[in-house]
Amino acid sequence: MSDSSPVYWDPFDREIARDPYPVYRRLRAEAPLWYNDRHDFWVLSRWDDVNGGLVDWATYSSAKGPILEVIKADIEIPPGTLLMEDPPIHDIYRRLLARVFTPRRVLSLEPEIREYCVRCLDRLDGADRFDLMTEFANEVPMRVIGMLLGIPEADQLTVRERADAKLRTEPGQQMKVSAGALMDTDIFADYIDWRAEHPSDDLMTELLRAEFVDEKGVTRTLTREEILTYVTVLAGAGNETTARLIGWLAALLDRHPDQRADLVANRDLIPNTIEETLRFEPTGHAIARYVTRDVELHGQTVPAGSAMMLLVASANRDEQRWSAGERYDIRRKIDQHITFGLGTHYCLGAALARLEGRIALDELLNRFPAWEVDWDNTALSSTSTMRGWESLPITVGGD
Repeated sequence: MSDSSPVYWDPFDREIARDPYPVYRRLRAEAPLWYNDRHDFWVLSRWDDVNGGLVDWATYSSAKGPILEVIKADIEIPPGTLLMEDPPIHDIYRRLLARVFTPRRVLSLEPEIREYCVRCLDRLDGADRFDLMTEFANEVPMRVIGMLLGIPEADQLTVRERADAKLRTEPGQQMKVSAGALMDTDIFADYIDWRAEHPSDDLMTELLRAEFVDEKGVTRTLTREEILTYVTVLAGAGNETTARLIGWLAALLDRHPDQRADLVANRDLIPNTIEETLRFEPTGHAIARYVTRDVELHGQTVPAGSAMMLLVASANRDEQRWSAGERYDIRRKIDQHITFGLGTHYCLGAALARLEGRIALDELLNRFPAWEVDWDNTALSSTSTMRGWESLPITVGGD
């Protein structure tokens, strides 16, 4: 696309998805509010506008879902689906989940996460080439979510594959959406029933026991269907995004070997490397919202009932917010990025994703201080909601 052509962004266009950042730069500069007439949605791409949209839940509502295809399908959202609710009901369910998803519980998982990372990498002893996604990045979050929920290790792969499959699309095609497909809770039904009879020290048991005051003022525990919805959301959200983070860490550090060498020598840089990677290559590029009222922005009117795409990946590189925002720098001072959202829908699993990323990177560097990506054989995932590596073959060894 030449710069003289009209700017165009399409979340379903796989060619654009290969490297969408030049399009994002043009949107910020030429059309900070832009309308896609082919798919009927609006786009905000600048830091200030995207931040404002994330915070203003009353105008930019989550009640119809955070994904464009879900908003367009106009389906009934099951109760307890935090990503698809607004206050006050959202806050009731979020507080409940926050009680069983505490920072203390997350930090307590560190020894188990580290032990699993070591086990996973032990399997690769002697290998000089492997697919980082298949052999490591996809495995770690699957095991962690399984530990949290109390799902037997033998069943965790099936759970992940079914959760991931819901996000997959054919290249260039939209996600197929229905209430049943969106919330495929059947796979967890047996686990819930088993845990009801055999309580344990896991999140599923805590959800079964937790009492709360619902939106009608009734003190009660969650229904079986509500627990199934919670568990389904957690299993899906915790697998795909964290795996993509680990993949981006490996890919970006291959492209910046000097920074990788800096990191090998100074592990104190790991937490900031996680933040810079999340800023520079967020796993989810856009968050969709339903516009509840007419809004005036950049000299245009966005009518009530519209779908709005908040381009997080563009905002995270906005030149008005970040000095040299298009440059990857693990020593960059980062006080805030918006990869995990902002405001009422800030990601509850952010601390867990950071912990997993930190441990995974630390153990990867312990085992393989250098690697080379076989870029000719990499593959990006086919999804309109996530951008990350489906396949990332690497060769290990060297200095």
